[in-house]
Amino acid sequence: MYEFVKGKVQYIHPEYIVIENNGIGYQIITPNPFSYTKDFGQETTIYTYTYVREDILALYGFGSREEKLLFTKLLSVTGIGPKGALAILASGEPSQVVQAIENEDEAFLIKFPGVGKKTARQMILDLKGKLPDILPDYFPNLLNSDQHEAVEAKHEGFEEAILALLALGYSEREIKKISPKLKVENLTTDEYIRKGLQLLLKT
Repeated sequence: MYEFVKGKVQYIHPEYIVIENNGIGYQIITPNPFSYTKDFGQETTIYTYTYVREDILALYGFGSREEKLLFTKLLSVTGIGPKGALAILASGEPSQVVQAIENEDEAFLIKFPGVGKKTARQMILDLKGKLPDILPDYFPNLLNSDQHEAVEAKHEGFEEAILALLALGYSEREIKKISPKLKVENLTTDEYIRKGLQLLLKT
């Protein structure tokens, strides 16, 4: 809904900050509100994620697009909601979280509030192998410039294929089941779609 909010930090609460933009104060829940103390009264940019449920409408904010993207990926893990994802980002650097998932470091992950062994294992199962593609900045030693371009092309083709499968009438639940098998391939959009259809017919 909102990609980002740019304005002055007008208020800092233990759970959120208020950004004033054109006379409107946006209450934005952030991982570490007091980290914006240095920006108080100054203009800053917060990358936002709008969370909507039947009884909840909340705006979550992050200092970078990468942190926001990691938040959304954590939300996709069974057993992790907005509060849990926020607690993970508040307690550790995004790069540490990403590396722990890639290294299958359950001992590190269970240190976060609300994360037990079952949730840590689920994080690894759902996200391992996917984060370097979408968060290459956290893996500077893994990709050179040519590989970055290849990763971006692969990611774009995969996302376009997913949208095409949704347009064909398949549910998000059905597509989520085949996504891990599909994501490991290095295909064109057309090939992703054909491979996806083959997998869907088998489920």
